Amino acid sequence: MAIFGTINVVRDQTKGRVGFDQAFSYLDEVLSEGSVANKRICNMAAGEVKRVELSEGLYAMEQAYDSKARYDAFESHRKYIDIQVIVTGQELIEVADIAQLPVVQPFDSNRDVIIYGNHTSTSVLRLTAGDAAVFHPEDGHMPNLRVGSDPTLVRKVVVKVPVSS
Repeated sequence: MAIFGTINVVRDQTKGRVGFDQAFSYLDEVLSEGSVANKRICNMAAGEVKRVELSEGLYAMEQAYDSKARYDAFESHRKYIDIQVIVTGQELIEVADIAQLPVVQPFDSNRDVIIYGNHTSTSVLRLTAGDAAVFHPEDGHMPNLRVGSDPTLVRKVVVKVPVSS
């Protein structure tokens, strides 16, 4: 199942896994106030998404968006593991084992995504700045959910780590 906590807790729990050291080197820069990567993300307008190529098949999606109401659709990925890190703001992410989720859109290999329908027996993570969550292929997740009734601006990075064969 998913791994979550502060960036340092998640780093410790994933130490030695292929691709994770490279991912955390990039994330250290992202979370370092005043760094080039941090400034780039903190200057993004709501709705903006930038892909950043890293090394060894890894890439990151830097994004800024307004958190949203629950939208009844989970996703999972087969080719990549997600490391989702909040840079500023906060959000909720619902998580469930994909074995419990009804498939709505089968695997799209171009986008590396399966879309699932609603499921109410989930775990809910609350992530704030400096928190991270790791989602493996079996982890259905519904990210970007607002905390409370009003949307807030969230700046987040999702690092995509290739699944090892």
